[in-house]
Amino acid sequence: MVTVEILAIGNELLIGDVLDTNTNWIIKKITGMGGQVNRSVILRDNLDAIATEIQSALERKTEVIFTIGGMGPTVDDLTLEAIAQGIDRPLAENKEALAFVNQKYQEFANKGYVDDAKMTPARAKMGILPMGAIPIDNPVGAAPAVISKVKESIIISLPGVPRELKEIFDNSLQPILKEKFGESFFLEKVAIVDSKDESVIAPILNAVSQKNPQIYIKSRAKKFDIDTKFKVTLSYCSSFKEEVVQAINQAIQDLKQELGNAGISLDYTE
Repeated sequence: MVTVEILAIGNELLIGDVLDTNTNWIIKKITGMGGQVNRSVILRDNLDAIATEIQSALERKTEVIFTIGGMGPTVDDLTLEAIAQGIDRPLAENKEALAFVNQKYQEFANKGYVDDAKMTPARAKMGILPMGAIPIDNPVGAAPAVISKVKESIIISLPGVPRELKEIFDNSLQPILKEKFGESFFLEKVAIVDSKDESVIAPILNAVSQKNPQIYIKSRAKKFDIDTKFKVTLSYCSSFKEEVVQAINQAIQDLKQELGNAGISLDYTE
């Protein structure tokens, strides 16, 4: 599985002003593509902190590193500068990125979104990238996404505005993501188990896991009261859909059998 780390960047996230829904959204997308998210962090708009986190992820040989936010025109948008520091490359004007930003502001001015299309220093800042980085089309906003390749790793820098991030991920990034993650198939099933005590079902889940080591199995309570039931999630990813479906179905059958042996019912799967 392709290893992934996510860096969500912005003081607004750490003072509770903005809820970080972007990380959750990307994790779901990556999991569905067969990737393995090993780590996610929220960082302040601090150059050294971001650069250090980039260096640490590269030292762990993380294959795909997402950064979210800090791509705009203001002085506290430090992501690209921090990446340049973290990968020991200079910042430089990127002609393609500058042309993109210029075109976007022409469009915004024509639509009346901004007063003029003049390329100011603040706007030009969005076209200054780490040396060797590649700008990626942003269908919505003015700041391009940016790809920085470092040996076997790639750093994908996305704007923090959710609509922009999602449009880029679902459209502009797809060729790169498919090349990196392939055409994997992911399947998740949730079984509702009629048991009040997780310590009772723990050895059962352990037995099922031993029989089906490729399946990820996790339990959590639906609610905590006298009618407590547990949700047991079973998931698996492979390049072959039929293999995934058969493996999940087999694990569910084993779960039913083990639960039945213990006198516990499996209410339903979804």
